[in-house]
Amino acid sequence: MPKYYIYKMSIKRNIIKDLEKWKNNPHRKPLVLQGARQVGKSFILQLFGKDFFENYVYLNFDFEKEHKVEFERTKDPQRLISYISAVKGQKILPQKTLLIFDEIQECNEALNSMKYFYELAPEYAVVCAGSLLGVAMNRKGASFPVGKVDFLSLFPVSFSEFLAEYNPKIADFLQNFIYSFSKNDFQQIPEIIHSQLIEIYKIYLCMGGMPESINRFLENRNWQEVDKINNQILISYTLDFAKHIDSKDILRVHKLWENIQDNLAKEDRKFRYALIEKNARARDYENAIEWLSLTGLVHKVFGVQTPRLPVSSYKNSSTFKLYLSDTGLLRTKFKLDSLTVLKGDRLFTEFKGILTENYVLQALVRLFGKEQFYWTSGNTAEVDFLLQKSGEIIPIEVKSSLSTKARSLSLYRKNYNPKISIKFSLKNLEKQDDLLNLPLYLSDFLNVFLD
Repeated sequence: MPKYYIYKMSIKRNIIKDLEKWKNNPHRKPLVLQGARQVGKSFILQLFGKDFFENYVYLNFDFEKEHKVEFERTKDPQRLISYISAVKGQKILPQKTLLIFDEIQECNEALNSMKYFYELAPEYAVVCAGSLLGVAMNRKGASFPVGKVDFLSLFPVSFSEFLAEYNPKIADFLQNFIYSFSKNDFQQIPEIIHSQLIEIYKIYLCMGGMPESINRFLENRNWQEVDKINNQILISYTLDFAKHIDSKDILRVHKLWENIQDNLAKEDRKFRYALIEKNARARDYENAIEWLSLTGLVHKVFGVQTPRLPVSSYKNSSTFKLYLSDTGLLRTKFKLDSLTVLKGDRLFTEFKGILTENYVLQALVRLFGKEQFYWTSGNTAEVDFLLQKSGEIIPIEVKSSLSTKARSLSLYRKNYNPKISIKFSLKNLEKQDDLLNLPLYLSDFLNVFLD
């Protein structure tokens, strides 16, 4: 079996399995890999090319701007392959070579050429990556090969991926436990393992899932270096604003990004424009919110008052919460010291609920898609998330401690009688009728418990 690495560390990324399925699909189309900046897209594609193909050829349209001219001149795949082979000095063979177009949002003509690779040269394996693809697809005058490409998304390293490297034995035990779990023979995770998993979860919650931060932590366990890297990543995001945003929106995106955590610090997490700028209105910041959402830097969760199918039809577009793409970056934006999180001092008690909700949301987005919802009943009750799956609406409550009292979830269950309800907390597995308590470290496996 090939080995998978993130930078110098041997963290296995689950997306490799999806990439392998794409490679072996006889009806595959050119692949578009989406994801926020610095989650590892470029590295994982080059690793995929190295391990699953005879060779790979890599073009970066941001770094190698000269390639744009040729894509503006022709869309003929054979002419493009001949050109790329010549300038790179490598053979490009059908089925045997992986052709990687990176930062493809910088060249709309290259993105549009995917249509012709699909129609005229489907025997070639072509993948595209871009941190700002969502933005590029929504640019005025941009064209996109609708229906001619496949899509995958890469997110920050998940807890389960981190666990597999940090403590492989416990990770193996957990995998075996989960996939042999029986609803008819309900068992808890042994307490000694449960306690260790909680401690590893706290480390992950504090560090987040940015590959470079994880790499540095696993090398030397130095939290100061983790904080430094996370700060550098946040700065690099702001540098993108000036490069890719219309001048009329740059200031508002900056204001939104710099103060986005202020809304999450409120008890109900609801987004309020006035916390970004006094007297601000929705129309002032809708472009800024859309831009950050398209880049994958934030996740928008819509409020729903009437939990009916399909949930998306009942969302309130003006009532929403904005979470970050990564808990480590959120902690850094809050300027919370790592020991504050790990030791759980008084300062952390104010923020642990926010980080924990953000953590669970990241798992929901990875497992079930980017569109997520929460239930609100005016000012009387609120359930953290509503999940639509297999024709059912599943309420999900998130608790950051051992306490599992959830008045809002109880009210929801009383009013709507869901077949199953989920509560995440630090407690061990527990089932009471239709209510399932899952320890937070099992969030990546929620789909298994719902099947």
